[in-house]
Amino acid sequence: QVQLAESGGGLVQAGGSLRLSCAASGRTFSSYAMGWFRQAPGKEREFVAAINWSGNIAYADSVKGRFIISRDNAKNTVYLQMNSLKAEDTAVYYCAQRLSRSSYYPNEYPYWGQGTQVTVSS
Repeated sequence: QVQLAESGGGLVQAGGSLRLSCAASGRTFSSYAMGWFRQAPGKEREFVAAINWSGNIAYADSVKGRFIISRDNAKNTVYLQMNSLKAEDTAVYYCAQRLSRSSYYPNEYPYWGQGTQVTVSS
């Protein structure tokens, strides 16, 4: 049984930073790709960043240069460091897991956390 648990969300002023964490259990973490997605009210869930088992990383254009994804396989945890936050980054952030390579598409991830709210005030 795969379980993913996000933490680290909260309220921050524009220009500030937050670090999200996603702790995983139930599988050999190092073999799996991990992704971060977000969903704002009234919008579809969108890709933010992903890191695959070999460490290859991809970012959405909207966060490139501001967000950093990383993973610690010894702790079964993936992180999302979010810097220079903007009001438009406000959303519920989800981590997700899939076998092997990462993907930009939410429907290709079978396992999801419950999400953590990030609110950026302008």
